[in-house]
Amino acid sequence: MEATQVDGGTYYNHEEDNDVPLIRAMEESDLYREYERSFIQTLGLPVALTSVAAWQLPHHGRCGENPFCALLAQKSRSCTACIQIQKELRQKSAEEPGSVICPAGLCETAVPVKMGERKIGFLHTGQVFRQRATDAQFENVVNLAREWGLEAGSEQLRALYSCTRVVPPRQYASIVKLLSIFAQHLSMLGNRIYMQQHHNENPAVARARAFIQAHHMEQLTLLRVASSVGASPFYFCKLFKKATGIHFTEYVSRVRVERARNLLLNPNLNVSEIAFEVGFQSLPHFNRMFKKILGQSPTAYRLHLTGP
Repeated sequence: MEATQVDGGTYYNHEEDNDVPLIRAMEESDLYREYERSFIQTLGLPVALTSVAAWQLPHHGRCGENPFCALLAQKSRSCTACIQIQKELRQKSAEEPGSVICPAGLCETAVPVKMGERKIGFLHTGQVFRQRATDAQFENVVNLAREWGLEAGSEQLRALYSCTRVVPPRQYASIVKLLSIFAQHLSMLGNRIYMQQHHNENPAVARARAFIQAHHMEQLTLLRVASSVGASPFYFCKLFKKATGIHFTEYVSRVRVERARNLLLNPNLNVSEIAFEVGFQSLPHFNRMFKKILGQSPTAYRLHLTGP
């Protein structure tokens, strides 16, 4: 896979850059900004959202960055070593949260963010010790600093290194759990943004989308929706796919799942009632599409939001 370096220590894989605009839109959302601010203020740790296509130092130049790590990012050799750690971390975190220990002894963690079954990015935190560093570890860091060409003196290194926060394993596991829960919320946000981004204001498509929103609880066929905008089914199918980026049937399912997501907050409605309320004709089909789009079953989604 071809990758290109750009400023800030970021590498983009051009074969996997389709989700970059989506991740940027998620970063700019009120939901993400509120979470980022609360995470940093409450826990004192950095947090960052990156796309699958970007190989980068996720916390560099951001609020909450460890000063010692900021120093390492200033030199190309140490920066390259840190980039390699991020590559290993992403490989380890491909399907579930993962952590690695860098050569300097700091822990880094990534949690995959998925939209349905497809991974679109990672939530990062870390730059912490899992246990207090020893003098032997610091001597190793001094030797690494020389190899990497860092010009900082031993006292400066010690001051920056020793201010690194120590987070006990049990507390750190709880922090990773919080990230995992937020990753699920981002998956749902990604679904909504995706539907907004992948539409074209072609009058026929706009009318079709409005018709689907108004009638999603009814039986919607391609023929019925095409007729509502005065187009043939064949022409409408091609036009809709080009404008939205997805097939008509998947778009209808996404609209219905988005409605079901809100109804699942009501404890007085069971899953089967919700499935038929939003327009699905069978419970198995509802369960299958919900998991495909949001990455978990309706029951699991409800439990995560409301608790057991």
